[in-house]
Formats: sequence, structure tokens, C-alpha cells
Amino acid sequence: MNPKLSTHVLDTVKGKPAAGMTITLARDGQLLKTVKTNSDGRTDSPLLAASEMATGEYEIVFHVGDYFGSREFLDRVPVRFSISDAAASYHVPLLCSPWAYSTYRGS
Repeated sequence: MNPKLSTHVLDTVKGKPAAGMTITLARDGQLLKTVKTNSDGRTDSPLLAASEMATGEYEIVFHVGDYFGSREFLDRVPVRFSISDAAASYHVPLLCSPWAYSTYRGS
């Protein structure tokens, strides 16, 4: 298995991938990168490739308010998690609308 950290964002209002959403990734409070989702709601490359995987506390922030063009309720959705095994793959999908979201550890 090739370890990596990836994400996928689905817009539950349109029932489609959330293309063009800004995502930031930080480890132990340090910003690592800022990316945008592609037309499939994914990033063009993993958030962390095998060579970048390291144990620690991570935070992915999804810029939901900017994506939907308003902040009627949600603005930024932070997902904080730990990578305890740098040799494993982690997938953090987000299903979202302007009013609700859901996430889980995917495969």
C-alpha cells in the first residue's frame, strides 16, 4: 500500500462534487499547504504523498462559506484528526451544504 492523505468534497445541495473549494492543511499548528478541489471534488494530488506522511495532529479546513458564496450558517469547517501510522493511508471526505456537514475516515 502507498500511504497518503487525501480528501473528497461533495456538495449535497447540488448532489455533485464540490469543484473549486479552497482547503488548507496544517500539522501541529503549522500551515502545510492551500489547495483547491478539481471538477471531481478532489485535489489534483494527495494532500500528503508517501514521502510527506508523518505522525502528528492535523487539521483540514474546508472553506465552505466561500464555496457556497454566502455565510448563512457555515463558514469554515475544521476537521482535526491524528495520523498515528505514517505507513497507512488516510482519506477524509466531506459532505456539505451551507447548513450542515458530515465527515468520516474513508478508504
